[in-house]
Amino acid sequence: MKKISTLSALLLTACVTINIYFPAAAADKVADEVIKEIQGVSTKEKSEPEARANHGRLAFYYAVDRVLAVMISSAHAAGEADLSIKTVQINQLRHTMKQRFSVLQENYASGLIAIKADGFLVVRNLSEVPLKNRNQLKKLVASENNDRQALYQAIANANGHPEWYVQIKTTFARHWLSNANTGWWYQTANGVWQQR
Repeated sequence: MKKISTLSALLLTACVTINIYFPAAAADKVADEVIKEIQGVSTKEKSEPEARANHGRLAFYYAVDRVLAVMISSAHAAGEADLSIKTVQINQLRHTMKQRFSVLQENYASGLIAIKADGFLVVRNLSEVPLKNRNQLKKLVASENNDRQALYQAIANANGHPEWYVQIKTTFARHWLSNANTGWWYQTANGVWQQR
């Protein structure tokens, strides 16, 4: 009987699950940093009220992050992910997307392309695009979407968690929408197209 109790105790202690939680606050920070770099936006270009609102939001995220870090710190056996974005592949994707942005920006402003709710781009009204430019615009949108998808997967892979792709994509989708300029078209979560 004593053997069974000892064996049971050993088996129970061996069944410890270690969860590595997705670092949402770090993902928000990374998404904002990457998108602003791609769009060539510096924090100085923000209006005073918007800068104060962002500061308040960031302060809230940092406070929540600190509280969670204290509460959960002992549960992270493999260390907490910092969402590293410093790899050759990520740097190349960021550079390519930044180079493409000026052409995208013209098409955002004219309403020819829009941001879908999932953060990817779509040609909003192909009939408004001159016939000779349609394939070029389709290729532009496809290239940007491919790079966005590759960027999200590269960030997940660089941090040792390829399964984080969906959460990273969702985080970036929110930030693409929140960083859209006035006049750009976007799709709401329920599929309605609106102009910012």
